[in-house]
Amino acid sequence: MASTNPLIFRLPLAKKGLRSRVLHAGALSAVAAAVLLSACSSKEAAPEPVRSVKLLTVGEGQIQSQLEYSGDVRARVESRLGFRVAGKIVKREVEPGQHVKAGQVLARLDARDYQLSADAARAQVASATTQRDLAAADVKRFGALRAQNFISAAEMERREASLKAAQATLDQAKAQLAAQSNQENYTLLVADADGIVTSVNAEPGQVVAAGTPVMGIAQDGARDAVFSVPEDKRAAVRIGQGVRITPWAGEQPPLEGQVREVAASADPATRTYQVKVALPGQAALPLGATIRAQPQGMNAAGQAAIKLPTTALRQEGGGGQGTAVWVFDAASSTVRLQPVQIATADGNEAVIASGLAPGMQVVATGVHVLTPGQKVTVYRDKYAKNPAQTKEGHAPDAPETVGAGGVKAAEGSR
Repeated sequence: MASTNPLIFRLPLAKKGLRSRVLHAGALSAVAAAVLLSACSSKEAAPEPVRSVKLLTVGEGQIQSQLEYSGDVRARVESRLGFRVAGKIVKREVEPGQHVKAGQVLARLDARDYQLSADAARAQVASATTQRDLAAADVKRFGALRAQNFISAAEMERREASLKAAQATLDQAKAQLAAQSNQENYTLLVADADGIVTSVNAEPGQVVAAGTPVMGIAQDGARDAVFSVPEDKRAAVRIGQGVRITPWAGEQPPLEGQVREVAASADPATRTYQVKVALPGQAALPLGATIRAQPQGMNAAGQAAIKLPTTALRQEGGGGQGTAVWVFDAASSTVRLQPVQIATADGNEAVIASGLAPGMQVVATGVHVLTPGQKVTVYRDKYAKNPAQTKEGHAPDAPETVGAGGVKAAEGSR
């Protein structure tokens, strides 16, 4: 008869479950070992794809762009006027843009303190005048006594010395009165020449120190065209050099000016050099008008140069290689990296100073996906108008050409 005790049945089942777990762990270990062995085994690298590239044949062309700088018209003399004494501004007499005459009052300070000082100086003059008159009367009276030998010569000399001292005190008081009167007059800011108010830097109620700029005045008369040139063009600008000035707006004809001044140091913010061009006397350009300046002798238009589109340039990071292009080797159908030197820009193209020679073939686009020595094929447009032949009657296998007039696309198909 079978036993109903649950312990009798649990022991065989427990042993069976333990045996199953041991077998399962061994299977997992075998699978992990197989995975590790397969990971350590080397796989053959996938072959590098052969890319199709669009080529340009390097040739000499002509530079089309001209050097042109933007600037503005300014007065030959611009003054920043300020009070010669300190004080509180009580009134401003003019507005920005207003034309003023020489001697016209521009602003006023509170002059009460300076008026009191002038009054004190006048009182000192009156006192010194009285002392001088008294000394003069003594000299006259003692002079009559000295003529009758009633007093000694020494006493007469003392009286004359007192008169001289009184006269010196009077002269000093008059000088102080003149200085105080000037101080009172300096509370008026006056235009020193005819011109236009270009700026106002202080308003009524503001306390300013002596010499603080309060207003800017552009004096009437000669005008300058002012523009800035970069550091690499600074040596090409000379005093007396001709400059063609074209107004930005309006229908005024171009003007011919001459370089009057070139800054000796660069602007600390823009690192450019300011150039001032004297405009002819008949120029009727308003202040602040925008102009275009073309210095003579600095234009490279018409000169032969090698030009490439910017898409053909590759900027190398590190190694000191700088800018480079991919040169195509027709014998091996591979590309190599060729460093180049950029001279300037001509529109949307870069002018190459060195590194390339006419006849070389360089990659025009997609330069960032190539590697040195990579195999490539020449791209041909299958949608060209004459897929059968070119003008010469041969198969269209020539790449694009860089030369005068820009880039020409070669006709052809795959």
